[in-house]
Amino acid sequence: MTSGHRLGRRFGWLWAAYGTSALGTWLAFGAFPLIAIQVLNVGPAEVAALSGVGAAVGAAVAMPLGPWVEFRRKRQVLVATDLVRCAALLTVPAAFAFGALTFLQLLLVSVAVAATDITFRAASGAYLKTLLPDEDLLVANARLEATTWTITVVGPPLGGAAIGLLGPVATVAADAISHLLSAAGIRATGGEEPRPERREAGRARVGDLFDGWRYILADATLRPLFCNTALFNGLVMATSPLLAVLMLGRLGFAPWQYGLAFAAPSVGGLLGSRLARPLATRFGQRHVLAVAGSVRALWPIGLAFPGPGAGGLLLVIGVEFGLIFTCAVFNPVCATYRLQRTATERVSRTLTAWAVTTRSTTALLTVLWGVLGSLLGPRTAIGLAGLLSLLTPLLLCPAPARRRSPASRTRLTFKDS
Repeated sequence: MTSGHRLGRRFGWLWAAYGTSALGTWLAFGAFPLIAIQVLNVGPAEVAALSGVGAAVGAAVAMPLGPWVEFRRKRQVLVATDLVRCAALLTVPAAFAFGALTFLQLLLVSVAVAATDITFRAASGAYLKTLLPDEDLLVANARLEATTWTITVVGPPLGGAAIGLLGPVATVAADAISHLLSAAGIRATGGEEPRPERREAGRARVGDLFDGWRYILADATLRPLFCNTALFNGLVMATSPLLAVLMLGRLGFAPWQYGLAFAAPSVGGLLGSRLARPLATRFGQRHVLAVAGSVRALWPIGLAFPGPGAGGLLLVIGVEFGLIFTCAVFNPVCATYRLQRTATERVSRTLTAWAVTTRSTTALLTVLWGVLGSLLGPRTAIGLAGLLSLLTPLLLCPAPARRRSPASRTRLTFKDS
């Protein structure tokens, strides 16, 4: 590691850009559903489509962008995707100002934002791998994870206040500006970035769309990690709407109590992200992934048992704290392990495949659990997701590795820290 873990000016700009963009996203969190309800007067089906259909179609749109990004300079891709997100979001306040805003426009903007978000994440992982040596990647990912949870604590209350004072359209404009500032920060990283060369002869083929999945599924350690994160994240996110229905409806919690139940435990994210590197240094990355991935699976079932009053609120806060803490240990180690395990010329395609699968799984499970919640009740559906979460550590068990050529083995060798 560098002395004092100084990661350099270029990472500093990238880090600042990430934080600015994340703050804008959290300021506008929930703005689209509010605009749909308050401005366009649409029903529950349309509101659900904004998140479910928008994310699913956005993931499909992002699929062909993975191979395209692989052979482009990543800094240019990051700036371009930030500018596209900014432009797409700005159409909302512009149309609102002229009285021309429609639900179809909101849906198209949600698709554009979802697709560019996946592309941005894939390109940023590849760019980070070129900025820093392997031994500094965990420090960088832990800092990004800590930033995420810090903004999660402060962003929603600020966004809620801004929505209350200025309305949801104003927070969408603020989100757009944050992406513009992010593009400027990424541009300021500077430095020379050579243009990646396509090693495969010939033009791009349809089969290139699936290169990321082929690469993941052929690797005996990436494959179980991929399956585990997609299913676990999907189950956790699928129960979020049901938990809102349970707490705000049947249990009678006030909106501020519901917000507190998710803002306060985010402090656990700060603690977990701080511990990720020391734990990985002492015990090794694969051991931390196995233990943290198993422990985090114990928490979701607790969300099926809150009652009314202070006791129920404290139970949700405690369960969410444990869940967020263990996820904050797991996530940066997972991101680092994935980058180190993936060949440089495959990073964008691999991360795109990973993100598309995770987003699609979450969208599918959210719809499915919405149906289960209607049939069985929110508490029972949350409990069922918790029981299934208990099985997800089984997916972390690696299958026997396939034989690889000597060159491939050299390229994919991974050493625990």
